[in-house]
Amino acid sequence: MIEVKNLNKSFGDAHILKGITTTFEKGKTNLIIGQSGSGKTVFLKCLLGLFDYEDGSISYEGKIFSQLSEDYKRNLRAEIGMVFQGSALFDSMTIAQNVMFPLRMFTKMNKSEMMDRADFVLKRVNLEDAHNKMPSEASGGMQKRVAIARAIVNNPKYLFCDEPNSGLDPKTAIVIDNLIQEITDEYQITTVINSHDMNSVMEIGEKIVFLKDGLKAWEGSKDTIFKTDNEVVTDFVYSSELMKKVRKMYLEENQ
Repeated sequence: MIEVKNLNKSFGDAHILKGITTTFEKGKTNLIIGQSGSGKTVFLKCLLGLFDYEDGSISYEGKIFSQLSEDYKRNLRAEIGMVFQGSALFDSMTIAQNVMFPLRMFTKMNKSEMMDRADFVLKRVNLEDAHNKMPSEASGGMQKRVAIARAIVNNPKYLFCDEPNSGLDPKTAIVIDNLIQEITDEYQITTVINSHDMNSVMEIGEKIVFLKDGLKAWEGSKDTIFKTDNEVVTDFVYSSELMKKVRKMYLEENQ
């Protein structure tokens, strides 16, 4: 579990995160949502230890990140998997080499052991025949699955995903959502997803944190989001006619 208490982050005079307190639970898909400029990306980078912050704390399993030794932080980073918005695969490496990259960084596995582990995770994301392909030969959906395979190759305790469905068609986006949720449940990972995709929210949003102007404006689940009267949330969620119809159907079915 990851605990965040009274987190504040500024850049000069710009106060970006304003006292955020929340938890991200083990074995659940935790989503951070909000409009552009709400602070989602800064929040995610603080969670990853990429940004320092002025006040508050971020704890991993009860250990405050800012108080950890550099060796402990390095060990913690080895337990973190990351799926970047653009997949961030190395163009000069094969898919198998991309997947093995974290193993080279954080383990002492020999080449045979790394190949066995890459085989396993590529099969898990249904890419068992893609080892020798280059990223340029893979579709956007395939690249996302490679990125997920690379993110879980080290058996992480924590999985972070930055807009994992960006640039994907709706059908492929659902495949990626389901894959992330399956892996989260299967390996009991603490998964944190930065997203503005309402389809993802409704498909896999077991815990949702809604940010507005750097504040935590609401938190709940994909079920409770339909029931909230928080106008900030409803204005965001039901900005489209389709989502208004979905909410109406949900409320009618659950009266």
